[in-house]
Amino acid sequence: MTNAHALGPSVAYLDEAFLDSDAARPLRILAEYLEPLEALRRARVRDTIVFFGSARLTADGPFGRYYREARELARLITLWSHGLPSNAHRFVICSGGGGGIMEAANRGAADAGGRSVGLNISLPREQAPNPYLTAELTFEFHYFFMRKLWFAHLARGLVVFPGGFGTLDELTEILTLAQTKKLANKIPVLLYGRAYWQEIIDFEALARHGMISREDLQLFEYVDDPATALSRLQNAIVPVEEEEDAPAFAHSRTRGFEPPKDE
Repeated sequence: MTNAHALGPSVAYLDEAFLDSDAARPLRILAEYLEPLEALRRARVRDTIVFFGSARLTADGPFGRYYREARELARLITLWSHGLPSNAHRFVICSGGGGGIMEAANRGAADAGGRSVGLNISLPREQAPNPYLTAELTFEFHYFFMRKLWFAHLARGLVVFPGGFGTLDELTEILTLAQTKKLANKIPVLLYGRAYWQEIIDFEALARHGMISREDLQLFEYVDDPATALSRLQNAIVPVEEEEDAPAFAHSRTRGFEPPKDE
């Protein structure tokens, strides 16, 4: 019988007790950045169109219209992306990886024969990976802020369907980054379902009370059907030169700073 103590201590990166400890939390955080980065590079995913929305919406529920239209929009975007000349995969559908609107988005991409990204989060309920995700592009996060980084890092467009606290959190995070010019790319933000969003958030009141600038109301627009949403995305996404086949390290825009271009 082998005496484990006789073998001596293992190297730190193989010490599971240490890796699970509070002291190693920075390593776990870094892993949730580096592992998706490497996987996306291998898959040559250049950028994404992100879908946010409720996990509770179903195709046959009272708000099934939104599920069906999210699925159709994701299908149209995927067909459009397949027709673009590129060595990389452009404008890949990305969702939070769960049910509801997230499932509809990944399902629409699959309908068009495309791959899609799922940024899943470990939660007590509501959040299990949906069956339409691309296996090698499905990621499980413990830290909300690292998941949010990946939503923002590759996004070239954002479509926000009706949702609750999580959707509101994700939407306002992106709007804040856009407002403060912390995004390297300008991201068109489409609020899908004008009636819903105008009832839920009174953006006009925020401007009237001076809580946001009136020009901040230009950071988003409302859409109500898949064809219009696709057209707005196509018109709003600023073309970029083909550089890499995969994502680079994340950076944010600071005053007077332009992201470096690789040689």
